[in-house]
Amino acid sequence: MKKITRILIANRGEIAVRIIQSCQRLGIVSIAVFSDSDRDSLHVRLADEAYPLEGNTSQETYLNVDKILAACEQMKADAVHPGYGFLSENARFAAVLKKHDITFIGPSPEAIEIMGDKISARNLALENDIPLVPGTSEAVSSLQEALEAVKKIGLPAMIKASAGGGGKGMRIVKHENEVKEGIKRAISEAESAFGNGAVFIEKYITSPRHIELQVVADQHGNYVHLFERECSIQRRHQKVVEEAPSAILSEEKRAEMGACALRIAEAANYENLGTIEFIMDEELNYYFLEMNTRLQVEHPVTECITGLDLVELQIRIAEGSPLPFKQEDLKIQGHAFELRVYAEDPLNNFLPDIGLLTKYQLPELDGVRVDNAFEEGMNIPVYYDPMLSKLVVHASNRKNAIQLMLQALKEYKIEGVANTLSFGEFVFQHPKFITADFDTNFVSNYFNLEPEEEELLASALVAALKHLETSPVLPNKEDNNWKERKQF
Repeated sequence: MKKITRILIANRGEIAVRIIQSCQRLGIVSIAVFSDSDRDSLHVRLADEAYPLEGNTSQETYLNVDKILAACEQMKADAVHPGYGFLSENARFAAVLKKHDITFIGPSPEAIEIMGDKISARNLALENDIPLVPGTSEAVSSLQEALEAVKKIGLPAMIKASAGGGGKGMRIVKHENEVKEGIKRAISEAESAFGNGAVFIEKYITSPRHIELQVVADQHGNYVHLFERECSIQRRHQKVVEEAPSAILSEEKRAEMGACALRIAEAANYENLGTIEFIMDEELNYYFLEMNTRLQVEHPVTECITGLDLVELQIRIAEGSPLPFKQEDLKIQGHAFELRVYAEDPLNNFLPDIGLLTKYQLPELDGVRVDNAFEEGMNIPVYYDPMLSKLVVHASNRKNAIQLMLQALKEYKIEGVANTLSFGEFVFQHPKFITADFDTNFVSNYFNLEPEEEELLASALVAALKHLETSPVLPNKEDNNWKERKQF
């Protein structure tokens, strides 16, 4: 077993801060890397050591494999934690680290390669009798081929980039005359974002819910799932609100989907932390979408309901330790929500904003956690994702967790940049969300309403809030601080 002593964090922002906190608790030296615009960032100040990456753009800095490798060698790092985004799902990067005897805290390069490509992942699922949305098994290479595939699959259809994620390279086509333009745009966007223009086509589920299973596997053949997360509140195919557990799954359906997720992970010979994503239709039929071979943005809600530190879990598995628990040892504890707080204008199609944080005050309540990377007086840089923080709440049940989130939103103060706190208030007060009667079309269906629709919604909100006010907030005080989570 290889003991890890010095971890270089190949990332920035709140996830870098989050990893640093686990390293400090475990007595592991944390090494930050930073671009020119991140020189005064919180993750740089909190890390034990830091190394500059000259430049500002992602390509110049956090995506530059040669610079990250040079930082590892200069700082004598024996392991790298990639966080999420940037190089976290880059098989070449994982292979380069392995070649230099530096531990990559994540899956093997082979697992990243097979599961990181949506087409090969679909084929692996098909070979293992995993439910799949009808679609092409290979990338389409011409417009004619795309038209034939759409005709066979039926409309509406979804054109999706084979590589990458985050909603990039995706187009919904509802009519045959939209296919040509949809293919062109999806390929162009995929080439720009991922350097890979391959796309495939699948049937579009009109009222889908996004349910994902957190899986974890050690180097000794042990596989366990850590229950599900519901991630159906999205904008531009990107998640903005997540919860655990899902409000619509029975214990039987949860066990069925969990077993399915583990079957995929085992087929890929997967190690470390990963997420199996499913799409679910109105009849609760579920279909495999893809696997994310990394720590997820929304991992805090899983930590809340399991009491586990997932970053520590990743580190211990990378060292070679076996999982210290079995599936039957895990129980769901309460209910958790996460709101991604972005520097975006929700009333202007979520347009990103930059500028100075003239006021930045975090909520301080029992059961509330904020994974954050900013302080009052800091600037929001233009070069990176505009997420400011993740606001997480954990309470004894879903109703209490909604109330707690609304209280936290009232105490969270941001001035100087447009932000999504008001959007969060809209979601957590909406009757469709309160009753768990929503799908991934929630934003397009209910946000940015016409004035007369707003009046109708207002009366519905009054009734929904009265429903919430019938019981007090009861946060789960046994599990409201991530620093006190069970050690591996």
